[in-house]
Amino acid sequence: MDEKEFDYMNVIPLVDVMLVLLTIVLTTSTFIASGGIPIELPKASKNIEEISKAQTIGIEKNGSIYLNATPVSLDKLKEAIKAISRDTPILIRADKDIRVQAFVDVLDIVKNLGFRKVSLQTQERK
Repeated sequence: MDEKEFDYMNVIPLVDVMLVLLTIVLTTSTFIASGGIPIELPKASKNIEEISKAQTIGIEKNGSIYLNATPVSLDKLKEAIKAISRDTPILIRADKDIRVQAFVDVLDIVKNLGFRKVSLQTQERK
């Protein structure tokens, strides 16, 4: 039996695998870039840029609190940010339809612990 040599290499399966990997990477990066917590931010005249090393506190519409996308209670939030350096920026992302008391409770904890670099993230008005 004569063995036939390959004249070319079939790259279609390789391209298929690469397209699937590209789709996974793009989907994951979009989720990470937009944030994992669905919060509708309030509007302001200028948008505050997020600081890369900031600790992010998110407050959902239903009042759930998150520290860097990890769900926490008010007591656990206080304990968790006690260990953070006071020079670390704190970014608060609160849904526009939350109860004001939920925001005040979080802000009270942050201010009482001595953080001076506290920002509220908003969306720019159009």
